[in-house]
Parts: sequence; structure tokens; C-alpha cells
Amino acid sequence: MIRIVDRYLAREATLTWGAVTGVLMLILMSNRFALLLGDAATGRLPRDTVFILLGLACISYLIVVIPVALFLAVMLALGRLYRDSEMTTLMACGVGPRQIYRPLLVLALLVAILLAVLTLKVAPWAVRTTRVISSTAQHNAQMGSFESGSFKVDADGKGVLYAASVSDDGHQLKNVFIESPGQEGRLEVISADSATRTITGAGGAGMLVLHHGYRYEGAPGHADFRSVKFAEHGIRIAPAKPKSGIQGYDTQPTSELLKQHNLDSLSELEWRLSVPLSAFLLVLFAVPLARTSPRQGRYGRLLVAVLAYVIFANLVGIARVWLQKGVVPSGVGIWWVHALLLIATLILLYQQYGFSGFFFSGKGNAK
Repeated sequence: MIRIVDRYLAREATLTWGAVTGVLMLILMSNRFALLLGDAATGRLPRDTVFILLGLACISYLIVVIPVALFLAVMLALGRLYRDSEMTTLMACGVGPRQIYRPLLVLALLVAILLAVLTLKVAPWAVRTTRVISSTAQHNAQMGSFESGSFKVDADGKGVLYAASVSDDGHQLKNVFIESPGQEGRLEVISADSATRTITGAGGAGMLVLHHGYRYEGAPGHADFRSVKFAEHGIRIAPAKPKSGIQGYDTQPTSELLKQHNLDSLSELEWRLSVPLSAFLLVLFAVPLARTSPRQGRYGRLLVAVLAYVIFANLVGIARVWLQKGVVPSGVGIWWVHALLLIATLILLYQQYGFSGFFFSGKGNAK
């Protein structure tokens, strides 16, 4: 009987968790995909990096989604059992809170292990790789390719290049217009009938040779300007090096954080450890919170659960900031938030089952 109940509860919670995770991930990934497509359409990212960055973003989103999805899944699964009076029947057959917790905590433990691997090992690598790819991709998109009929702005936002048409290989340009800052606040404007681009170095470095055009140099609003007609004019293309992707404590491996002794690294380390612990504690909290009467329906406590999770997540964020600023002792860290969640769970369990009803009674009758 108990084994059947364990499998039944585990199946209900697992299927619901998978469905909730899928829906939440679909929403987040769709929004991220739209942002990446927008960057690719405007030339800030090469098109071939969109799906790579999307896959890396999926790892970071999973860390956020999995705990809340598991929490809501337990709420929804148990809410359905209470609504259909199945939980009342199970309790009448001797299934108490300990029997309810057993399969759910096994699931929570497996999820916590998965989250520990993601937060401690995979996520720092994903964030670091994302920043390297994004920086390099933006750099290459900035100087590595030109498109017909579009303005190409340099990394500083001060220079502009426009070509009416560009060959398929990107080396031949027609009707070229260039605007760039000159010396002493003067402005340089170049127009040419055509241009040839040659790459002589790494990262898109090379020369842009313009043919048959004019170069104007002067300060806007002043009459003293210089005009030069040329048959051929070369401009050196020397793009800046892409920024290093190793920025911030969130990109550092966990082994490196353990070697450091400052509040910022401690805050990041405790947050990584708190994610799997949060998933486990949220399952503990969901079981007494999900208890409803059949008249309340399946979603009777769902709004309360969402509000409780929002408060918990915001308190974790506040605790991280307080730890970084030294408001709370390093020994307390962010763990006081998890202690509050555990205390709230114990209070609910005591109100519903009492001390003896939870630990000694197999039937788990409510008070």
C-alpha cells in the first residue's frame, strides 16, 4: 500500500514539475530569443551565435526556474488530491504526513543534486562563455562584416560607415560614405564611388581602400574647412580587442571562490549553495501550505504560494546585498532567510498535525 502511494505521489509531482518547468522555460526562452534576434537584425550580433547564446542562457534560466517550478508542482499536485478528496481517503487508510513527504523529498533530493551541479560547476562556465562569445561576436559584427544599405557604427559610437551595396564576400563596396572624428574637434567626411576591403590581420584588421571620391575636414558651424579630391585613399581598420569574458564573481569557478576571503566572493558562494537548499526547503514548505478543503478547489492556495515565493526570493536578494555590504555578520550570511522558511514550515506542520500527530501517529490526523 505504502509503495503504491509513494509511486503515485512521486508520479503526480514529477509530471506536474515537468509541465510547469516546460511552460516557464518556454516563456523565458521566447523572450530571450526575441532579444537575440533583435541584436542580430541590427548587426550587433552575428546570426550564427544566436542559438549558441540561447543554449547558454537556458542554463542560467534553469537555475531560477527549477526551484519555483518544483514548489508550484507540489502545490498543484497535492491541491488536486485535496480537491478530489483523495488525500482524505489516503489519510483514512493510515497515510500520514511522513508518508506524504517520503516520495516528495526523494524527488527534492534528486533535484537539489541537479541544481548543485548546475550552480557550482556548469553555470559559472556558461556565464563566462556567454560573455566571451558576446564580446567577440559584437566585436566581429562591428568590424567583420558590412551590409548593403545599412549604417555601421564603430565601437565608440563616433564613426559611421555606409555603403549602398556590398558584394557577397564583403570586400567590394559601392557608393561609400564615412564620417569620423578628427583632431581638435574637427569632423572628417569621406565619400567615394567604390571601396575595396582587404584583411591583413586577426580580428578583422586590415585596410579599406576607397576609389574616386572626396574628403572633407572641418568643424561644424565654421567656414574654414578643407576639401580634397582623391583617386585612391586608404584607411586602416584596426578594431579594438574584444573585452575579456572573465568579469565578476559570477564567472569564477567555485574552487576559486573558496580561495578568496572577501564579502563579495562569500556572497556569490553562499548563493550558489543556497539554490539546491532552497529547492529542498520549498518542498518541505509546500506540503503543509497545499492543505485545503475540497470546497477551496485545486488552486485555493496557489496565490498564497506565489506570494510566499516572491517574498522568499526577494529576501534572498536582500540578504545577498546585506552580506556584501557587511550589514549582517559573515557567519549569518544569507542563511537566516532559509531559517525563516524552515520555521514557517514547522509552524504550519504543528498547527495542522501537532507534535505527536506528525512524529508518532501514522494516520496524521489534523488537529
